[in-house]
Amino acid sequence: MEHASAAVIIDARGMVTGWSDGARRLTGYPAEEAVGLPVRELLAEDPSPDVLAARTGTVVLRHRDGTPVALPVRACEVLGPDGSPGGFVITAEQPGGAEPTLAGQAFQQASMSMSVFDPEQRYLRLNGVACQVMGVPEEALLGRFFPETVEDAEHSRGFHWHLRHVTETGEPIQYESYTRAPSGNRYHAWNIEMWPVRNGLDDVVGVALAAFDSTEQHWARQRLALLNEAADAIGTTLDVVRTAEELVSLVVPRFADFTSVDLLEWVLGADEPPSAMPQDVVLRRVAHGSAHEGTPEAAVHLGALDVYPPYSPPARALREGRAVLSRVGEPSFDRWVRERNARAPKGRPYREGTHSMLAVPLRARGITLGVAVTVRIGPTDPYVQDDAALAEELASRAAVCIDNSRRFARERTTALALQHSLLPRGLPGQAAVEVAHRYLPSGSLAGIGGDWFDVIPLSGSRVALVVGDVVGHGIASSATMGRLCTAVRTLADVDLPPDELLTHLDDLVTHLAAYDGDDDIAELGATCLYAVYDPVSRRLTLAAAGHPPPALVLPDGTADLIPMSAGPPLGVGGLPFEATEVELPEGAVVALYTDGLIEDRDRDIDHATGELCRALTARASSLDALCDTVLKAVLPEEPSDDVALLLARTRALGADRVATWDITPDPARVADARQSATEQLTAWGLDEAAFVTELVVSELVTNAIRYGAPPIQLRLIRDRTLICEVSDGSSTSPHLRRAHAYDEGGRGLLLVAQLTQRWGSRQTGAGKTIWAEQPLPPP
Repeated sequence: MEHASAAVIIDARGMVTGWSDGARRLTGYPAEEAVGLPVRELLAEDPSPDVLAARTGTVVLRHRDGTPVALPVRACEVLGPDGSPGGFVITAEQPGGAEPTLAGQAFQQASMSMSVFDPEQRYLRLNGVACQVMGVPEEALLGRFFPETVEDAEHSRGFHWHLRHVTETGEPIQYESYTRAPSGNRYHAWNIEMWPVRNGLDDVVGVALAAFDSTEQHWARQRLALLNEAADAIGTTLDVVRTAEELVSLVVPRFADFTSVDLLEWVLGADEPPSAMPQDVVLRRVAHGSAHEGTPEAAVHLGALDVYPPYSPPARALREGRAVLSRVGEPSFDRWVRERNARAPKGRPYREGTHSMLAVPLRARGITLGVAVTVRIGPTDPYVQDDAALAEELASRAAVCIDNSRRFARERTTALALQHSLLPRGLPGQAAVEVAHRYLPSGSLAGIGGDWFDVIPLSGSRVALVVGDVVGHGIASSATMGRLCTAVRTLADVDLPPDELLTHLDDLVTHLAAYDGDDDIAELGATCLYAVYDPVSRRLTLAAAGHPPPALVLPDGTADLIPMSAGPPLGVGGLPFEATEVELPEGAVVALYTDGLIEDRDRDIDHATGELCRALTARASSLDALCDTVLKAVLPEEPSDDVALLLARTRALGADRVATWDITPDPARVADARQSATEQLTAWGLDEAAFVTELVVSELVTNAIRYGAPPIQLRLIRDRTLICEVSDGSSTSPHLRRAHAYDEGGRGLLLVAQLTQRWGSRQTGAGKTIWAEQPLPPP
């Protein structure tokens, strides 16, 4: 008993027979008053049955001044000479006193929280760390029921449940908890282990626990988890604002109570980054969020501009290019919070308790894009340098994604502008067909494709219809599309048949790949469909280079694909292209399109072309309305490629608008040709055009007789212009030349070129045709 703080001897009748000086110090009773008293008179409450059975536990004594004193006690039975029970020696340790044993000292001085409870979940012992966690000395807890010492919260009820579970099952438990300690407002992570304490009879007489504060390890795992999650959660789209929102959603509330993302104005536009950061930084709020609905903490509305003064942490972060950690009490931080409260006083209650902030610049590829601000409010640990390092890593990942989105948007805008500048804005007026068109750029991450279409007026009132597709996306595809589109126009101006035109275009693509190093064309290829419609003969001649065949809708409402050879894609080289010719009734609709309309990863092409043919037969008030109907019915919900659609309704030039004469190859017949043309103009009411027409007919017929070969034919076409054509059997094309002052000839074609709107020649199967157009006189 020399190590005991207090010792009491009671006899078999429960009377006090011995009283130590330690007992006097603990209870206030001197020996002369305590000895001879029944021990029950010294108790403030009866011990629990478990304590009596175990002869150890916490009992509550009544101090001499009337206050209860809870003490852990141990009873040792004393036997008489005959071996019968002669009483007990009861020892008690003074709470907070020095531990007399090495084991006790180890328990008291352990760096983790350790406690011992009796089977009724009352405190028996607490070490120093446990008292710090609870925020009260050991003597204030001994003997008290655990739920009475903590708040009625979910984590407290869970702790109490685990205590009861260990007592009832006798099995140890280990679990993790993230809770606020009773002694403070900060949340801590705990690794808790509880195990039963048994007596010599293997009965559970108490529960011991050890709780290790693993807050640092917890936050290290959280930081690592955030970084891992950021790889998948940030940058799921190529949208600047959406990427900023993803960053906010990731860090709130796990890393911050409030987060905002502000970007420099040029990031959201097409401007180049400034050479230097201005003194007062102006940014636009693109995303923010908090644990409260509506984010009342925000002093700046979404989409609004904000000016960051030089002293503010965000401005410092932008200026210094690193994360700036600020805490309450720092002049710049306090000034910043006051400015926010003054600017948006309604959010002041939600900003109460703001204690730390991280301002992190969003930098990618050496360019500053904006700043992310994270704030902690209320009962959370303030930010530390490890948090700043994590924030910089998250901001870096978000910045790269934002920069990728900015670059994608810029390239998409550039490619779209380039493509729109190359596509026909207003289709030229002509009488051969009525046309309507639609072009829908791709919304996929791959970018704008290389689809194009064109309507090219040709000589003789004919018209060329073109659709093409450069495989690939981006500016390179748009630029290649522009080169091919220009080449098609140039070759169409030469008036080549469709199969020959595609042959020349194929040679051009091969040349570009071989000499310009344009691997994109050679490896990915391009497709094209070129068709020529003649309203006089009502014949459509077409050829394809790896392109889907057009659909044809007849006036009776039937629709089907035009059977034709698809041909090899452009750039393959060495393979022929085959032309197909069909005769069309007036009012037929020809639909030319790119593969984005019918092809998709999860789509059957035959089913899609069937939908296209059915949609083309739908009733529509106009070709424009029919375009919209087709796109609505056939287009996938999320097209992965650009779509170009060109609809053409055929017209026909009747015999009353075309006059043809066969010319005998005799110079004397030139006058008859002039006479016939003049009479036809009179019949059409175009006497005003007779003078120029006579000169044109005379010159072209004379050249055909002199330099050409039979058969010779003269044709006048009354369309939107007056067209004069002379055909002969020679394939030699004429050309302009400059006649000298004393030359007798050589001025005929020059005269034709001066008097007409335009002129030219085209090769035919039987020779060539020289043509000239002149505007019709106003009615």
